[in-house]
Amino acid sequence: MSNVIKKGLLGIVVDETEISKVMPEINSLTYRGYSAQDLCAACKFEEVAYLILNKDLPNSIQLKKFEKEERDNRGLTKNLYEIIKHMPKKSHPMDVARTAVSVMGLEDKETSNSSPEANLRKAIRIFSKTPTALAAFYRIRKGQKLIKPNKNLSFSENFFYMCFGKVPQKEIVKAFDVSLILYAEHSFNVSTFTARTITSSLSDIHGAITGAIASLKGPLHGGANEEVMHMMKKIKKPENALKWIKNALSKKQVVMGFGHRVYKSGDSRVPTMREYFAKVAKIKKNKNYEKIYDIIEKTMIKEKNIYPNIDFPTGPTYHLMGFDTDFFTPIFVTSRIIGWSAHIMEQHAANKLIRPLAKYKGNKYRQVIQLNQR
Repeated sequence: MSNVIKKGLLGIVVDETEISKVMPEINSLTYRGYSAQDLCAACKFEEVAYLILNKDLPNSIQLKKFEKEERDNRGLTKNLYEIIKHMPKKSHPMDVARTAVSVMGLEDKETSNSSPEANLRKAIRIFSKTPTALAAFYRIRKGQKLIKPNKNLSFSENFFYMCFGKVPQKEIVKAFDVSLILYAEHSFNVSTFTARTITSSLSDIHGAITGAIASLKGPLHGGANEEVMHMMKKIKKPENALKWIKNALSKKQVVMGFGHRVYKSGDSRVPTMREYFAKVAKIKKNKNYEKIYDIIEKTMIKEKNIYPNIDFPTGPTYHLMGFDTDFFTPIFVTSRIIGWSAHIMEQHAANKLIRPLAKYKGNKYRQVIQLNQR
């Protein structure tokens, strides 16, 4: 069996988890046994964040305590603000997120303490501060004045406030909350596996999340939501969509936002996000991207039998909310920090160094020839 190569670890089960699972019997992604769609309908993002980190949904007292801890830890040090101010304005925000978390590791007094209690405290600090760092860069690169976090606002409301100086309608905030819930966790995806691999060497949580952010940046993972928007901007109008997608398929181009390693007959998160995409489009009085979406989706299913994944509806939803395209994946980061943190703590709890084998296909043994004889 050691000679059987599974590229990309396709189909290989490397460990156990109790954090999330795509349950075929209900055709849904579940967090700790709860359907993601049900959580979107009944909970706000903070409740789901608590669930993923603490194994069950909070009661009102537990939620209030969790929210207070998150809100109390949003502020950045003067040092980190200064570092962000001096970052090149053309930096990709994912690189800003990666660097900011790395600096947080330098500043955190508990960095070297990987006890379950310390890791949970650090996870909440990273979760609280990362949106502040991203929003600071969002405004700095536009030459706008920094807006400090507001403790009276929810996680989602506060992010809008720090980026734009105001909180939008509650329907927009709810749509954003839903996107964060759907992005929060997804088992052993590339970035999560990266975080667990780093953790398996007994490295610290800041290092593991820094590595996970670097992994998420790639267009085959989190960066897909940005690529979806770039595609829609190229298409411009619904009347161009059919010709564009037919041309892309004839040239065998990869159409971003479609297909998934786990889901074969459609990402279970898509219908919920598609519903909120429509709500945002209605509020913004802009159906252009919805129409493009529908044409691309129908053509991909008809021609290739490939269904959209979560990135396909979230890209245009974030665009309509007013976010710059290169901020879509960083928004993903602010949510997925929760999932990464839960996996890091789970890895620590039953750790074994992740060290796979490779099948060598290089040169056979060769004698070294002295320099003057080569």
